[in-house]
Amino acid sequence: MVTIDKETIYETFHLDRQKMDKMLDGVQRVVNEGNVRRILIKNAAGQTIVEFPLTVGVVGAALAPVWAAIGAVAAIATDCTITIEKRA
Repeated sequence: MVTIDKETIYETFHLDRQKMDKMLDGVQRVVNEGNVRRILIKNAAGQTIVEFPLTVGVVGAALAPVWAAIGAVAAIATDCTITIEKRA
């Protein structure tokens, strides 16, 4: 799901244990496109569990800890969403 604000675009992915690889590939694709400010993982109630601020130019191996953390949260959490905040 994509939501657009005046200065921000939010792209949301639902965490699904069965389709984890596909979901992480989608998140990685969006991050690699650039202009990502941060990644948020929220629970079913909409509360932020984890937030990863990203700077422009963060790519490749620098994101490995972020992907590992997203995978770990997805492995233990149920009914969560990942929201990617980008500049419009």
